[in-house]
Amino acid sequence: MELASPSKGLSLPTKILLGLVLGAVAGVTLNVLYAPPLGQPATGTYAGVVAFADGVVKPLGDLFLSLLFMVVVPVVFSSLFLGVAGLGSVGKLGSLGGRTLLWFLVTTSVAVLLGLLLVNWFEPGRAVTPEVAAQIKAQYAGDASKRIGQSQQATGWVQMLVDIVPRNVVAAAADNGKVLGLIFFALVLGAAAIRAPREKTKPLCDLCEALYDLCVRVLGWVMQLAPYGVACLIFHATAKLGLDVLKLVSLYFATAMGGLIVYQMVGITLLAKAFAGIAPGRFYRGCRTLIVTAFSTSSSNATLPTTIRTATDEFGVPKEIAGFVMPLGATMNMNGTALFEGVSVLFMAQVAGVDLSLGQHALVVGMAVLTAIGAAGVPGGSIPLLAIVLTQVGVPPEFLALILGVDRLVDMTRTVPNVTSDLVCSLWLARREGVALKA
Repeated sequence: MELASPSKGLSLPTKILLGLVLGAVAGVTLNVLYAPPLGQPATGTYAGVVAFADGVVKPLGDLFLSLLFMVVVPVVFSSLFLGVAGLGSVGKLGSLGGRTLLWFLVTTSVAVLLGLLLVNWFEPGRAVTPEVAAQIKAQYAGDASKRIGQSQQATGWVQMLVDIVPRNVVAAAADNGKVLGLIFFALVLGAAAIRAPREKTKPLCDLCEALYDLCVRVLGWVMQLAPYGVACLIFHATAKLGLDVLKLVSLYFATAMGGLIVYQMVGITLLAKAFAGIAPGRFYRGCRTLIVTAFSTSSSNATLPTTIRTATDEFGVPKEIAGFVMPLGATMNMNGTALFEGVSVLFMAQVAGVDLSLGQHALVVGMAVLTAIGAAGVPGGSIPLLAIVLTQVGVPPEFLALILGVDRLVDMTRTVPNVTSDLVCSLWLARREGVALKA
């Protein structure tokens, strides 16, 4: 099913991009005209702008996100079950799963290393004076404390592995933080379907096929609202961002955003050409709707149905491969998130005056990869886990306040390589299976 209508007028990606630009321009303009200096309360006209952004615009943007999240659980379960059940053998499942996990691990590690290289090169934390750091921390101390409180509820890695096996599948489906439990159940059920007689599993396969097709149709309806939802989300972020904050942490912002853009435009593009044989122009034409959706929603989970549709409809990836790779990738393959975590930890260490040894750099790489896997695929889902990494290398987690002011824009950007890496992985696996991808 095509999300971009071939009928007259602007295409859907163009409409979404237009909504993004208009929302950003409106938000930035109001912020420049009326926002008070950093640290001062919102009064007068800007207080009205904030009230409008929080009370009217943000709920409308959240409504669009909720409509996308509404189909995530049925799409995750049905696509993953059908993907595994359609592989034909448990041996093929193991081979496909092994290559998928290898892709996730290698690409995520490369992304972290790129982030560390950039921070050690540009040293953005050295440019932030103690006075500026104190000013920003005072502004965002409350939000930082809330995020730190969330991180302290996080369990250890052994317990996280235990929690992958759900005691209650329904509860796992209802909890964004426990979507790995739903994925595990779908994998096991799909593997069992491979070994069971076809006549026994056909009713369930037909049901999941129908459920998936209906969810894709619903997604098509929801995406027609995307230009308006995107405009609301970006307006809320830019109207409240505060250019003063952006100026104060501009070097961090430039380093994080630059790293994400370089990884996307160079790393992901080269991977698509080398492993899938897809030329850059063809690749970005095919995934333009995916990129805009990922950027505007800041969520790999919310973008999941669009990621699957892009792989199957735009590039010709078989449903069983896309249905296997994408749900796993939306939870475990967070290239952009890992790069962001590496940049952020070293930036805050530089501000705090903590010099990290080579061993601690290696620890940051490992922790960034692990926490990227454990991060929820929702807006800001990696921030609570970032506090854990800071603690491990001796940086006070309260320094999170330094990046919260600009995290929304960085979050939107880091979601793009998260989902495009999943897409390239599915293209590579399809090509290995001898599938002729769409030219």
